[in-house]
Amino acid sequence: MISDIAYRKPLLILNISTSHAQDDGEPEEARMKALTPIAAALVLALASPAAAECFADYKAKRDEPLRLHYGVAQVSDTACSGDGAAGEVAPRLAAAGWTLLNIVSTFGPEGLEERKASAGEFYLRF
Repeated sequence: MISDIAYRKPLLILNISTSHAQDDGEPEEARMKALTPIAAALVLALASPAAAECFADYKAKRDEPLRLHYGVAQVSDTACSGDGAAGEVAPRLAAAGWTLLNIVSTFGPEGLEERKASAGEFYLRF
């Protein structure tokens, strides 16, 4: 539903700008050139969130018997900071009986491969 609204809104803006513009003697080509930067900005604004990815590597523990693990989890772009990532990862771990000790770092997809071996079975598990 939100994606429908986000998708329709730019079309309405562009539609209003081109279909309901008063004829003030300005050539159609000039009006279209004025809309080009607006259209480009809208495309970038809609495409950027989908393309961005954020991940966090973390340390967690489980008591009785004590077990520790290092893992990598995907987090939302809005939580791409230590505190934000902790807020997303901690409940996921808790649901499986783990306690988050700390977020080591947050990073983009370029850091995934180098952490895969270290995370082992906890690579993108939570």
